[in-house]
Amino acid sequence: MAVHVGIELGGTRTRLGFGSGPEDLSGFVELQTTSPDETLGRVVAEIRAVAQRTPVVGVGVASFGPIGLTPGSADWGRILSTPKSGWSGTPVANLLSQALDLPVAVTTDVAGAALAEGRWGVSRGLGLHAYVTVGTGIGVGLVRDGRPMEGVSHPEAGHIFVARERAVDPFDGVCPFHGDCLEGLASGPAVATRAGRPGEELEPDDPVWPIVADYLAQLMVTLTLTVSPERIVVGGGLGRAPGLLARVRHKTARRLNGYAPHVAGDVALQAYLSPPGLGTSSGVLGALLLSCDAEDAMRRNA
Repeated sequence: MAVHVGIELGGTRTRLGFGSGPEDLSGFVELQTTSPDETLGRVVAEIRAVAQRTPVVGVGVASFGPIGLTPGSADWGRILSTPKSGWSGTPVANLLSQALDLPVAVTTDVAGAALAEGRWGVSRGLGLHAYVTVGTGIGVGLVRDGRPMEGVSHPEAGHIFVARERAVDPFDGVCPFHGDCLEGLASGPAVATRAGRPGEELEPDDPVWPIVADYLAQLMVTLTLTVSPERIVVGGGLGRAPGLLARVRHKTARRLNGYAPHVAGDVALQAYLSPPGLGTSSGVLGALLLSCDAEDAMRRNA
């Protein structure tokens, strides 16, 4: 039986899976995201090893960004100016396609996760929903009617600026482009720089969490008031920190102050700001879905 490859290319880790969805997801592999040559070389080697046993028909990539997504453009499938050192300009899709001689479909890691949650996870059946990842970076994927919402480029809401009091939080931020944008203040690297150690090593009552939660809550309020999603799924390595999502819900409610009645109350807010239904597999499954849908489209147009 032929399989598709789903690749979640993250800023810290790269994950691969084979199959067509949650029911047959197999061969799961996790690698450290290092240099482009090393990372993509190992990805190609893993896929070739599987292809020796099972036919592989396509590759889907859900990648950190910014990444070019306009079909036919010189930047399609290419990492653009990114905080991830050494990756700017890497033609991810073309490198994989040439090395494997397979069709490659591409989207962002957050759009891929949002697609998977909409097909199989907690956003199933919803017309407009979002996925927010909080990890090495902060990203937002928006999906309407089963398709990622994109314009000239994909959303980069992790780089919005948030209201802050320097007397309370004098931290300058770590974003190499903007300093104290949301990602510069509340991402995994920002937390590690603030605290002197990674977020996963911090206690739930560490004083950094209320600050981070407030900045993330401002993103949730902005999405609520501008996009009006039916659900926002919060994932990513830092997004899974114990107690963080509960803090974000609380601070979101305080900042909305009753202005969005459809998310008023604990029950509604817990459903609205939700952890992923697919756990840590959302990105890989979204990439698989991308490849499967591309193959279906080719068959319809043949």
